[in-house]
Amino acid sequence: MAHSPTIIPYLSYEDGPAALDFLERAFGFHRNFAQMGHDGTLLHAEMAIGDGVIMIGTEARPKGSPGIYVVVEDVEAHHARAMDEGATLVYGPEETEWGTKRYRVTDPEGHEWSFGSYAPSTEAPAWG
Repeated sequence: MAHSPTIIPYLSYEDGPAALDFLERAFGFHRNFAQMGHDGTLLHAEMAIGDGVIMIGTEARPKGSPGIYVVVEDVEAHHARAMDEGATLVYGPEETEWGTKRYRVTDPEGHEWSFGSYAPSTEAPAWG
């Protein structure tokens, strides 16, 4: 049975096709679906990484958006890949006080992305 997340970030980019290419190359997402308009504008896309999914559309809007966190297995290798593909470093990679690794970057249109080894759960923590 396919995993269906209940929270799905939706990002708007001025250049949707370029965003799809960047997210594949730099962050390792893969395209599940992309619907293009007759003029080549990205109308709607869905991209996945691990058991997470994002939706993307094209819209003229101010740069940037709320940050998104993605769990990755090898933080250092993922960071190197993102930097090689043109991501802009915000901080890291770094060790956290709770024993995980993380880093934060922005993509070419200013969306903030955090990648790390900490995997949040949908279950409430025992201490919470």
